[in-house]
Amino acid sequence: MIRTGIIGGAGYTAGELIRLLINHPCAEIVFVHSNSNAGNKITDVHSGLYGETDLVFTDQLFLDDIDLLYFCTAHGDTRKFLDSRSIPDSVKIIDLSTDYRIAGQDNPFIYGLPELNREAICSARYVANPGCFATGIQSALLPLAVHSLLNHDIHVNAITGSTGAGIKPSETSHFSWRNNNVSIYKPFTHQHLSEIKQSLTQLQPDMPGEILFIPVRGNFSRGIFSTVYTECNESQEDIIRIYQTHYKNHPFTFVTDHNPDLKQVVNTNKCLVHLQKHGDILLITSVIDNLLKGASGQAVHNMNLMFNLEETAGLHLKSSGF
Repeated sequence: MIRTGIIGGAGYTAGELIRLLINHPCAEIVFVHSNSNAGNKITDVHSGLYGETDLVFTDQLFLDDIDLLYFCTAHGDTRKFLDSRSIPDSVKIIDLSTDYRIAGQDNPFIYGLPELNREAICSARYVANPGCFATGIQSALLPLAVHSLLNHDIHVNAITGSTGAGIKPSETSHFSWRNNNVSIYKPFTHQHLSEIKQSLTQLQPDMPGEILFIPVRGNFSRGIFSTVYTECNESQEDIIRIYQTHYKNHPFTFVTDHNPDLKQVVNTNKCLVHLQKHGDILLITSVIDNLLKGASGQAVHNMNLMFNLEETAGLHLKSSGF
């Protein structure tokens, strides 16, 4: 069994991660750390886990008793933690924050998008889990970058559920504001742009165009619906073939003939991709669950790779479809 610890256990992604790990056939949770909830039952915070776990939050760190440490911390806190403490050499790390997603000389983390870096993840000690918007948008574009077909500006409009803003209430996540409402935020400047461009230029270093990204707040709880378009001279048949070939050995990303919708992927670790040509414009639709494929489900996928397990272990999740 893979013995795991979680730091930052009170948020939405941590709740989903706990749910996945307590039902995983090859993993067990040794501790869930939270200073503010120490001594409280996990179910006092994550009430959807009633009847599934008797775990209690702790403010202690049992780092010598685990094989893998997950960080579900606020951005900046993982780096502070690792700079101030020594982690046993035997412990692997998966970080769900932004702290180590961008490559650099002082960064020992592998960027954890399996559809991009699966082989490197398999041998990694430290993995930086991708952002949720970044996962959906990269899934729409990676096959084009592999074939050096990103030669024009890329236009992205992506709408996310309120859980993407985290568990702490804010003006724009309050129900009375979010319900029956839509708004944009951080146009052209969203923090996930850096990791998206990093991945695309890893595959196509001479990519000349810009990524023009408009993030949208949706009036629903979970999911990301991304529409991406760019100029492309290839035929629709050739594009579909390129995508099917790229994703045929990746168990969670599927090329679909029909326009996808969020209900097909919510509560699953799937990404659905749809392709459609309009003259010289290629329209790509990508849909994921932001808390699973965009966060905790992908983190468990990375754990499976790092410990040489079946990629889909513990992730046979099904959407209700309605």
